Amino acid sequence: MATKYSKKASKKVEKVMHERKEGTLRSGRSGKKVTSRKQAIAIGLSEARRAGAKVPKKKSSSKKKSGGRKKIAKKK
Repeated sequence: MATKYSKKASKKVEKVMHERKEGTLRSGRSGKKVTSRKQAIAIGLSEARRAGAKVPKKKSSSKKKSGGRKKIAKKK
């Protein structure tokens, strides 16, 4: 089941999806054209957050903060 967002957030996502369909939606830093549906939704929710709409926080990645491999002690 899809997550329920506020009306303001829904309108923002709807606008962004329309831009994607027209081919005018661009990603932030690189400026490349967005073709992915999921990416378009993420951009819409991000814009809605900045506009002050009620949108749940982004899910944080489950990666460990150290980032490196686990060190395994060698037996001598």
